[in-house]
Amino acid sequence: MITTPQLVIFDCDGVLVDSERIAVRIQVQVGAELGWPLTAEEVVEQFVGRSNKSVGELVDARLPGASAAWQQRFEDLHRDAVGTELVAVEGIHEALAALTLPTCVASSGSHDKMRHTLGHTGLYAHFEGRIFSATEVARGKPAPDLFLHAARRMGVDPAACVVVEDSKYGVQAARSAGMRALGFAGGLTPAHWLEGPDTVVFDDMRKLPTLLSGS
Repeated sequence: MITTPQLVIFDCDGVLVDSERIAVRIQVQVGAELGWPLTAEEVVEQFVGRSNKSVGELVDARLPGASAAWQQRFEDLHRDAVGTELVAVEGIHEALAALTLPTCVASSGSHDKMRHTLGHTGLYAHFEGRIFSATEVARGKPAPDLFLHAARRMGVDPAACVVVEDSKYGVQAARSAGMRALGFAGGLTPAHWLEGPDTVVFDDMRKLPTLLSGS
């Protein structure tokens, strides 16, 4: 469905590891504890795909000065939940085994978080040395900075990259970077939030090798 790329850039949460369900539940819990009642749907719409910095700005706009406490509480609860609940996204191990294209990860999460989540699901070794975090750039998604940084570090022209994303902010960032996007709608984000120019939406990670082959 798309011309074979030279580099596949994977988001992490919701694309490689099935962590968004955990994160959304915990954001709802932290919001209730600290005074910002949120539904799961509101968390998906406002938080999913954003960097910690961006989420912190949203929190401070609603609860001035609360972002540090919010982030610490979230990280503590998230780490505990990952240790007992986290699994890889269904079909991702099979998809990665079938891919022959160069790959990397570019995520809004920190390196510590990715070492934990990717390590827990047996995926870290697959990407080790090719993992990029929003902490390395000035602006997180939906700005294109992170994906452009990943492409530059990997030595590939942005136009030759395809991004695999599951959030509306992620696909927006890919488009802004001049990259094609594969929007994974097998998680929490509604498919219509991912639709747009230069984007193919799919809902089964096992289809990924075929989509990337141009078949």
